[in-house]
Amino acid sequence: MNIQNVNHLVHAYKVAPWRVQRQWIGTVLIVVIALAMISAIFLDVSSRTALAGREILALTASISTSQKNSGDLQTQLALLTSASVMEQRAQDLGFHAVETADMEYVIVPGYTAPSPKILSSSSVPQLSALSIPPEYNESLFEWLDKKLASSTRGQ
Repeated sequence: MNIQNVNHLVHAYKVAPWRVQRQWIGTVLIVVIALAMISAIFLDVSSRTALAGREILALTASISTSQKNSGDLQTQLALLTSASVMEQRAQDLGFHAVETADMEYVIVPGYTAPSPKILSSSSVPQLSALSIPPEYNESLFEWLDKKLASSTRGQ
C-alpha cells in the first residue's frame, strides 16, 4: 500500500466516524447474541436435567413406599397364617383336633401306592467309548490333520 491509499482511508474514517462505531456495535451485538444463545441452550439442558432428577427422586420415593407397603402386607400375611392364629380360627369355625380313635381308614381296591423313583447306578445309562460316535472322540489336532490331509489329496 502506498501512502496515498492510507491517507485516503484515514480521511474516509475521519469524515464518517460512524462507520467504525457501527462495526464495533455490530461486533459487540454478534458476541452478545452468541452468548445469549449459548446461555439459552445451557439453561434448557440444565432445566431438563433438573426435571429428570426430580422424576427420579419421585419414582425412588414411590418405590420405597411400595416396598414398605409390601413388607407390611407380608407381615400381616405371616401373622394371619401363623399356626396359633390358624388353630384359633379353626376352633372358632367348629373344627377340633382329631383323636386316633376318631380316625377311619378307607381301603380302595386296586389302588397301589406309587413307588419312589430311586436313582441308582444301574438306572443311569453308561456311556462307553464304543457307544460314542467317532466324531466326538477325536481331538482338534486330529481333526485338523484329517482336513489338511484330505485337502492335499484333493488337489
